Amino acid sequence: MAGSELTSLTLKSALEGLKSKKFSSTEITQAHVDAVAASKTLNAYVLETPERALQMAAAADARIARGEAGLLEGAPLGIKDLFCTEGYRTTAASKILGDFKPTYESTVTTHLWRDGAVMLGKLNLDEFAMGSTNETSAFGPVANPWRAEGSNQTLTPGGSSGGSAAAVAADLCLGATATDTGGSIRQPAAFTGTVGIKPTYGRCSRWGIVAFASSLDQAGPIAKTVEDAAILLRSMAGHDPKDSTSLPVGVPDFASFVGKSVKGLRIGVPKEYRVDGMPAEIEALWAKGIEWLKEAGCEIVDVSLPHTKYALPTYYIVAPAEASSNLARYDGMRYGLRAEGKTLTEVYENTRGQGFGDEVKRRIMIGAYVLSAGYYDAYYLKAQKVRRRIADDFKAAFEKCDALLTPATPSAAFALGVKDTMDPVQMYLNDVFTVTANLAGVPAMSVPAGLDKDGLPLGLQLIGRTLDEETLFSLGGALEKAADFRAKPKTWWKG
Repeated sequence: MAGSELTSLTLKSALEGLKSKKFSSTEITQAHVDAVAASKTLNAYVLETPERALQMAAAADARIARGEAGLLEGAPLGIKDLFCTEGYRTTAASKILGDFKPTYESTVTTHLWRDGAVMLGKLNLDEFAMGSTNETSAFGPVANPWRAEGSNQTLTPGGSSGGSAAAVAADLCLGATATDTGGSIRQPAAFTGTVGIKPTYGRCSRWGIVAFASSLDQAGPIAKTVEDAAILLRSMAGHDPKDSTSLPVGVPDFASFVGKSVKGLRIGVPKEYRVDGMPAEIEALWAKGIEWLKEAGCEIVDVSLPHTKYALPTYYIVAPAEASSNLARYDGMRYGLRAEGKTLTEVYENTRGQGFGDEVKRRIMIGAYVLSAGYYDAYYLKAQKVRRRIADDFKAAFEKCDALLTPATPSAAFALGVKDTMDPVQMYLNDVFTVTANLAGVPAMSVPAGLDKDGLPLGLQLIGRTLDEETLFSLGGALEKAADFRAKPKTWWKG
């Protein structure tokens, strides 16, 4: 098979081809290594590891020959540069970590290597995962492989997992790890025509993932299809005694739920998600999604999540508060960048001043402010109470239905440099449909469902009950089948 044929395979068909020895892991890995090398314009990878990839591929081929293949044996994947990879630079796309090479491996990537996956390299992201456009990265923004029809304007792939989404959409890996604190898996997936799932909080271990907001961060996959996402999540998930928030539950075979009948399932449509100024196209796609699920045998019920309007302000108090605590460890003393100064305080100030980008500084300052004496009760404590109410809203809604259907984003991908740099609040509004699931800890998935008038992908979001990813995969499969989304971006970035 030609290189481009190998890279355009889904993860599932690649695993089947490897198993039946139609091609080797070395061949499919080399095809991806070549594709990555020819696609630097996208800026999706911040570190390419071709030698490591080919070593891992050769080891995978040997295991396949011995009949010892793991669940992901020989599959080349991209890793978001927030996951620590032993001996390989991990930066969180920030200058402050410099050339930090961890002496340990994150639990999620350990699981992937255990199952035979191959590492192609580390993927670009917003600095410390703070951003919705991938423009806050110290390595520069990622370009979305998609372009509006008749335009050569570069669009955002979304954030913070912009590199992961762009790499999957451009066939630069069979799937990618990502993380989601307020929508960082689902929004980039929606912007790039890929599938992304944020599992239940605690489903995947956070150990070895650079922390942003510890009570919200959750790892998950971005993939080409719903079934591919299910295959990846099965390997990524699992209880980890090293993470106190990791849930001690078994991991189902998620892929076995894709294609299952959804007849009789009740789907809630929350009225609060009809926001002012929502584009007619998003509204129409949502109506179409409701129709598709009805045709698949689902019952549609109206539900209310009354505290939705407080979700964004709550998120932008809780997340920066936790970020300001987590990022206090970057002081130039133990690892990463160290800027000189005459006194210890000066060293701290200079290191943090030079090492952190504007958005990270902004969030640290907001976080320090809401946690400071005199403001703690008024902001942080109040936000935690509202967060509890938001979780209760979901609990009440799930007494009436099995899952919720909403839009994934308030728009299609927009041009780089439009929202982020001009007005941070505009950028924060990107997360309006996604942050609620993080605040409540429930699983949520974005499925590509259509193209807008400019030929850009749009996604629908499914939100499920705690630890009920299985229902989401069944519903995601039904939506995927009905939408029959086969569009691919036109290749303009090779060279």
